[in-house]
Amino acid sequence: MRKIRIGDIQISKEEKDAVMRVLDSNWLTEGPTVRMFEQNWADYIGTKYCIALNSGTSALMAGLEALKHHNQHPKSKEKAKVITSPLTFIATVNAIKLTNYQPVFVDVNYDDFSMDAEKLKEYLENSNVEEHSAILPVHLLGYPCDMTKINDIAKKYGLAVIEDSCEAHGSKHAGKRTGSLSDLGAFSFFITHNIQVGELGAVTTDDLEIVRFIDKIKAHGRTSHIEGVKEKEKFYQTEHEFDHHPRYYHDILGYNFKTTELQAALAVEQIKKADWIIKERLENVKYYNERLDKFSHILRLPGYSDDVSFMGYPLVIKDPSKISRKKMRQELENKGIETRPLFGAIPLHQPSFEYLKSQYEGKLPNAEKLGGNAFYIGCHQYLKREDLDYVVKAFGEILAGV
Repeated sequence: MRKIRIGDIQISKEEKDAVMRVLDSNWLTEGPTVRMFEQNWADYIGTKYCIALNSGTSALMAGLEALKHHNQHPKSKEKAKVITSPLTFIATVNAIKLTNYQPVFVDVNYDDFSMDAEKLKEYLENSNVEEHSAILPVHLLGYPCDMTKINDIAKKYGLAVIEDSCEAHGSKHAGKRTGSLSDLGAFSFFITHNIQVGELGAVTTDDLEIVRFIDKIKAHGRTSHIEGVKEKEKFYQTEHEFDHHPRYYHDILGYNFKTTELQAALAVEQIKKADWIIKERLENVKYYNERLDKFSHILRLPGYSDDVSFMGYPLVIKDPSKISRKKMRQELENKGIETRPLFGAIPLHQPSFEYLKSQYEGKLPNAEKLGGNAFYIGCHQYLKREDLDYVVKAFGEILAGV
């Protein structure tokens, strides 16, 4: 039986050669290849700076921690509230909680899963803004949020903005790539994402102060490599005449969020084909939409836009009484077509945030509906035309007579 996966990876000769160069160099921890990745990704996204971390979750946590130490964002303090999307992978909200902020949710737009800017505005108009620190919109499955409206709202209320762009490599809003449209953007290069290296994360920003802090926090809070690069190989004395080295001198609490040269080597090569990856996925989405349109009375097909870097092909069951998401997914899986449900609305569907359920029941209708009825299949760049036709045929067999 044919197997159509959510994502696939095919390691090229160039990528294998890049990994071998790292192995031959005997330098596995962060070094010149990581620096090359950071520069190349900043150039691609359109920011002055990029700093690599070991995952998208780490990027979100480090970014949120950075705001607490940033002179431009005095509201970013412990226990402050961060407004985000209820429809996202759990890492977004975990990062908020794990950095001692409090998550609050506004509903999403039904058509593209993005944060509803009007709901955001309405929420802030009826809230104590001083309790809030930041807005964290999520570019889910590659669909960009309306950052123009969100940034205008943030500016009015003096809030920071962090883009969760983990699933939106190369997506655009108003002609600029996501991750370049706010104080900072967080990216993940997980194996199922459009640029895939296994595990890797990054923060993009135009703010050197944010980069300097993240450089410290990702390495146990030790003296920043960026600030202290000239001192990197020197020992020095403090006022107490205790012998220190920057590697073992820590002025804040931190984490181990560092990555390795191996992941960076893969990423450097994949950035070179990022536009090709996006183009192929767009063609596959267009092909699916044209051939599945006959089922649009049953399924809501994804809106097509050249500005979207599709991480997957999302579908929504319009009437669960005709066919449930569970049945639809099981029938597709039986035919070898891998599927994923769309995460669920976090305060309503995720047990780890059940303490928020009563607060949000009935208040997030779009997220609740999408969280219970949306799912996605693969649209990745390695699918062949015969794979796409196989999927279309499978939908026809499953939905015949529904």
